[in-house]
Amino acid sequence: MFQQSANDTGIKSAATVAELIYHNTVRAVRKTHANAFMAITMNIVQTVIFVMAFYLMFSVLGLRGSAIRGDFLLYIMTGIFLYMVNTRTVTAVLGSEGPSSAMMKHRPMTTAIAIAASALSTLYVQILSMLVVTYVYHVIWGPIAIHYWPGALVMVILTWFYGVAVGICFLALKPWFPQFTSTLAMIYTRANMIASGKMFVANQLPGYMLAWFSWNPLFHTIDQSRGFAFVNYFPHYSSWEFALKWSFILLLIGLMGEFYTRRHASLSWDARR
Repeated sequence: MFQQSANDTGIKSAATVAELIYHNTVRAVRKTHANAFMAITMNIVQTVIFVMAFYLMFSVLGLRGSAIRGDFLLYIMTGIFLYMVNTRTVTAVLGSEGPSSAMMKHRPMTTAIAIAASALSTLYVQILSMLVVTYVYHVIWGPIAIHYWPGALVMVILTWFYGVAVGICFLALKPWFPQFTSTLAMIYTRANMIASGKMFVANQLPGYMLAWFSWNPLFHTIDQSRGFAFVNYFPHYSSWEFALKWSFILLLIGLMGEFYTRRHASLSWDARR
């Protein structure tokens, strides 16, 4: 009662928020394992298993002829990497601390910091996994050439941003319908196994099939990333602007829903999960 409160400056407040996001990001990375190194290693191993499984599936089913002319494994990785970035981001944001969490009892902590930490931790782990897998492939199997890597990296960031937007929409819905939201998120990740288009490219699809996938922003980012990765592929039926537009729309809807949910937060929500 004898403490004197002082208003923080804008720079000090920004530094406090940045520090909180950093520490919560580290905490989010260590959630899967007590050792941060092992947590990242487990994600790298899962990525390698995913890539090799699709490589074997393409080889056994004789689908290698449908790939882009060039490095076949790079073709697979451009699809798998972006798919994993998106689905892992959605899952991480959905599982972030809600307004009724015990962490929110600490004054500087907010749901925005929890969401940012979950999203950034996923981006960090996934980009690190991509770099390690690509480097090992480059060193052991042969040189790998990416036509325009800055563009491919921007597509990774855009895919992550889209995952953040979808995850916030699910997060705003979760306290009201926890079981339904978990099922919906699972359907989203399973459906994107096919709907993301990581097993084919838009230029090779007939017109009637293109309409089945063109609604999905993830389909557009994966196809655009292959346009940046391969010198001889020019995507004509996908657009990164489409993915960016829908990411902002979903982010706005998710933030409005999260704000409404936070205003009606109840401690009984945690008991229903």
